[in-house]
Amino acid sequence: MNQYAYHFYEMVHLAMAPARALSDMTRLTFKSPFNPVSYTPMGRNLAASAELFERMTRRYGKPAFGLEKTTIGGEEIAVEEDIVWVRPFCRLVHFHRHLPTHAPRQSRLLIVAPMSGHYATLLRGTVETFLPTHDVYITDWVDARLVPLAVGRFDLDDYIDYIIEICDFLNVPGAPPVHVLAVCQPSVPVMAAVAQMEAQNSPHTPASMTLMGGPIDTRRSPTAVNKLAEKRGPDWFRRNCIHVAPFPYPGAGREVYPGFLQLSGFMAMNFDRHVSAHLDMFNHLVKGDGDSAEKHRDFYDEYLAVMDLTAEFYLQTIDTVFVHHDLPRGTMKHRSELVDPGAIRHVGLMTVEGEKDDISGVGQTEAAQDLCVNLPDGLRMHHLQKDVGHYGVFNGSRFRKEIAPRICSFHAQVEAFGAHAPEGVSPAPASRRRPATGREGRAKSPA
Repeated sequence: MNQYAYHFYEMVHLAMAPARALSDMTRLTFKSPFNPVSYTPMGRNLAASAELFERMTRRYGKPAFGLEKTTIGGEEIAVEEDIVWVRPFCRLVHFHRHLPTHAPRQSRLLIVAPMSGHYATLLRGTVETFLPTHDVYITDWVDARLVPLAVGRFDLDDYIDYIIEICDFLNVPGAPPVHVLAVCQPSVPVMAAVAQMEAQNSPHTPASMTLMGGPIDTRRSPTAVNKLAEKRGPDWFRRNCIHVAPFPYPGAGREVYPGFLQLSGFMAMNFDRHVSAHLDMFNHLVKGDGDSAEKHRDFYDEYLAVMDLTAEFYLQTIDTVFVHHDLPRGTMKHRSELVDPGAIRHVGLMTVEGEKDDISGVGQTEAAQDLCVNLPDGLRMHHLQKDVGHYGVFNGSRFRKEIAPRICSFHAQVEAFGAHAPEGVSPAPASRRRPATGREGRAKSPA
């Protein structure tokens, strides 16, 4: 663990403040319509260079969702964000739609955002896509450096507890069904939470869970990220990635995996692509192509905004998910109790993967289907989306046009199955149960 590296990073950031201020003034000077030089190639080059320097050295704050309206049945509906559930490390945000009183009630959708560096706003497009069809909630994880040390720890067990508590909070008598959608990292804790709730016969289990691009079993089609984590192990990450949050942050003294380290890892994975993107932005600014430059700004304002994670959560996730593969091996524990995916008998399961995903390889999320051996075929579906990478699994045109409609269809299928099933849905007969390594017999959605 590095006790002073975070402090040094903060010092360097502060030391760069005068240079950032100077570059910002230069940009404003050479973009001013009252400055004749701004219309010359030299002026445009200076303005573009100054903006690029300022953007590459600034710290990006938490973005806003900014979803103020949606369209339902051709009618524009106002949307308002409400915080309806709060814990030290998470807030549950509800996107309240001001529907007319005669509007039919829609199912509720709990989107569990990744706690892996970026803010929940990275799923803005996911939320926006489901606003017309669902009553949407999302987990808004809190930057660990902003949580006072006196509050205590937050690890993988606490994460699972939070998911269970949120399901208890949302599943009230007489309310519409709740469906859970986990994007990437939370696939493992969401599946564990549902398994624990099923094992305890909880009345608050969700109607279904959709796991998207998640590392259920990273032994299948391991990616560079998976191989690195397994090769280095938790001890290496503790020595090299864990730092102490400095003063004056509220969480000063807390051991964290800093956002700036995560960002350097994100950028290093596709370094050439990011360099090319910034060069393209420079050229767009020089040419005066404002639309293309604005798209670049919007993307990187989101991509470069990162948050710290608690050390215990990060290291436990590395050890449980990527090194020892506890969930698929049947050795994962929550609060000292074994997590048994075989206990899942009533909660629908949909798994979604991207053909070109370089974070969670093909087959890693589908592994959940093999672990839920007692789930009836009518409550399961797998979809492999062609020609998309990791980000395209939950955002972009193919997500909106191909993946999201299939998820909505699956929700309807699950609700119809539950409505026509006898009291207490029975598990699949023994002759139809799949071994933990098999892939045959499940409903597949055409790509």
